[in-house]
Amino acid sequence: MARISNVEILELGEPGEKSSPWSSTILVLKLTTEDGIIGYGEAPTTLMTRPVFEEMKEVERVFKGASVNNIKANVREYYKHSFYLPVSMESTAALSAFEIASWDILGKELGAPVYDLLGGKVRERARAYANGWYDNCVTPEQFLRKAREIERMGFDAVKFDPFGGNYDQISSAGLKEARKIVGKLKEETNLDLLIEFHGRFSANSAIRAAEVLEDMEPFFMEEPVHPDQIEGLARLRGRTTARIALGERVLNKNLFLPYFVRDLVDIIQPDVTNVGGILEAREASSLAESFGIEVAYHNAFGPIQTAATLHLDLSVPNFVIQESFDKFWPGWKKSLVRSGYSIDKGHFTLSGKPGLGIDIDEKILEKYRTDQMESFNPNEPSWVVKGTYSPSSRNDRSHKKK
Repeated sequence: MARISNVEILELGEPGEKSSPWSSTILVLKLTTEDGIIGYGEAPTTLMTRPVFEEMKEVERVFKGASVNNIKANVREYYKHSFYLPVSMESTAALSAFEIASWDILGKELGAPVYDLLGGKVRERARAYANGWYDNCVTPEQFLRKAREIERMGFDAVKFDPFGGNYDQISSAGLKEARKIVGKLKEETNLDLLIEFHGRFSANSAIRAAEVLEDMEPFFMEEPVHPDQIEGLARLRGRTTARIALGERVLNKNLFLPYFVRDLVDIIQPDVTNVGGILEAREASSLAESFGIEVAYHNAFGPIQTAATLHLDLSVPNFVIQESFDKFWPGWKKSLVRSGYSIDKGHFTLSGKPGLGIDIDEKILEKYRTDQMESFNPNEPSWVVKGTYSPSSRNDRSHKKK
């Protein structure tokens, strides 16, 4: 197998943020081997675009000149050198891009799609749920109007955050409004409802919110407590019958294990672009399978990430549903990948071409190159869907400007 001879790291974005802030930039990696085969990877950027960009230069020092087929050995070599790798999002994100691009090259070298290299398909398509669809939604009526549009697109499941501007604590008014929003969609659509908490609440507030919403049988509740409050999550687990999902901020397979052995989670959500890449995400799902736990990979950034994730969706036995922002990206991001996967009537399929199976539009790579951090709004956290962190629903008035 050939060695990696050239590394190109590109940040893409456009002036004037036209999507939620975490999605307004992406980092694309282009690896080229000495025999001219190109592989693409992607790294996430949530309020850390430039730090991840710089960390990718550190990963380059390990991967450049290495044999591209030695994916596991190359990852282990970086693990050896990167002292904070298991708990540094910048490090795991940067590594993920190189690992994904290596699989893309390996598949092209062998003439096989990545899913065949992972053991083959166990399904032909992957059920998707829509996310990013509810920008500027605050009232139940606004959520319903857009949810009906999603149904017309063919989706049968949506994820959304109904908690407005409540953070850490939630007011009684905030609880009532969240119940109205979820109830409206429950009563007037046929959608499965996935409730996004965004890891925003203390355990006490998360318990209150779960108790208010659980009778509406959400598909799952995602990250109900702050991600560092594991004991709080255990308290919540004993107080609700709702299924709990988490994992986008769990940075390798070993760090999932405490959640499994303590029965704290029903569905895990590794992110292929921050957990260390395709193989680490695959191994996390295998650990979950041993505990009878399902997997719904997190997927919020760009189309290269989507393509990489779909190879897992089609080959992982305990896959349950796939997150999709694809229909709600700005135009340049939709155009970056010209072909390779498609979504129709709420289900993804892959092309079956070698590697990741995607064709990249090189003109997009050139036209939208930038070196900026993503946009920052002091009145709305970068992790929310744009226009939903409503000042009128905030229980903490200190968030308002003086």
